[in-house]
Amino acid sequence: MNKLINLMNDKFAPKLNKFTENVWISSISEAIMIILPMILVGSLLNLFSILNDFISWLPDLSPITTFSFGLFGLFISFLTPYYIMEKKGYDKNKIIAGATGLSLFIMLLSPTISEEGNISFILDRLGPSGMMNALIVGLFVGLVMSIFKKFSFFKKGSELPEFIMEWIDALIPITFILLIGWVIIYQLQVDMFDVILSMLEPLTLISQSFTGFLIINFILVFLYSFGISPWVLMPILMPIWLQAINENAELVKQGLEPTNINTFETFFSGWLGVGGLGATLPLVILLLFAKSARLKAVGKTTLVPSLFNINEPIVYSAVAFNPILMIPFWLNALISPIIVYFALSSKLVPIPSILFQLWYTPLGISTYIVSGIAGLILLAIVLAVMFLIWFPFFKVYDKQEWQKEQEQ
Repeated sequence: MNKLINLMNDKFAPKLNKFTENVWISSISEAIMIILPMILVGSLLNLFSILNDFISWLPDLSPITTFSFGLFGLFISFLTPYYIMEKKGYDKNKIIAGATGLSLFIMLLSPTISEEGNISFILDRLGPSGMMNALIVGLFVGLVMSIFKKFSFFKKGSELPEFIMEWIDALIPITFILLIGWVIIYQLQVDMFDVILSMLEPLTLISQSFTGFLIINFILVFLYSFGISPWVLMPILMPIWLQAINENAELVKQGLEPTNINTFETFFSGWLGVGGLGATLPLVILLLFAKSARLKAVGKTTLVPSLFNINEPIVYSAVAFNPILMIPFWLNALISPIIVYFALSSKLVPIPSILFQLWYTPLGISTYIVSGIAGLILLAIVLAVMFLIWFPFFKVYDKQEWQKEQEQ
């Protein structure tokens, strides 16, 4: 175990951090994080819509979701090249890069233009289902703008105002980028939305399989046990999760059963993130009954954050780099997803089909919202298993810490 800890700490963690901190990945991450409130607005309104089942006179607020979360792809197409240019030190070009990303994204949606000049879009393509399109557009625009930023029509010391030179130097990359879009859409008649979806279909199928579901959960928890925040992988996982929950919602609208199990809602609103990723709330509760004064203090300190699924305090104060508690941390990441996956895939419990990404809502409340009474029954079963996994390791660790305190 010590060799593994040293390997992760000295070799793997620095390389992963270097990967996630590079301009391209960190720009995607920041773009997603900056518009996270738009996702939360959609989640809050889904919570409000549940009340419509009981109070019929409440207004229909679904258009607000349509023009917040439903424009997610549109926002990403602007923010991704914006942050790329900012991180590369081209602050004066970040807004025009974002605007160019927005232009190309809208062009690639293949809008229909009538003879009267009316433009119509497939609205779903502006939202989470178009997020991957938006990311590719953003990265492409950021790359082209970065390359052309190294060239200028003007020599140093030119008498023209600087903003005029910036405008002229931006003409070529903008024209090149939009010309590429024009060739794809209007000359080759290629629907890039369908092309990208078909390219990503294998990845989507793998992520929604039992193996993919299990591996994703385990990797997140495994990295977390070595102090690497699972949020570093959100730029990769969020597009998968948002597209999956959006597809589930569309299937339900059509009167069909939702099919995608691997969603943010399943992980953090349903059954697996009990107290946070890795199911640490049972451990916190056990610590309240520890013989060790230090562990009991840790339990009291971390209880309130854990109730709201904030588990950085307990992970970094007790679990990370602790061989005794890392093992049940990993076991929960393997056993709980197996139970949840088979309960959902066998239709014993409804698969989540509404956007609910208020991750700080205590499980139980959020579980009922996304899956009803059957979801609460499954949560009770999963909780019992989690406590059983944590208990023997907690006892060993508590005894070890208590003995140290007695010796001191």
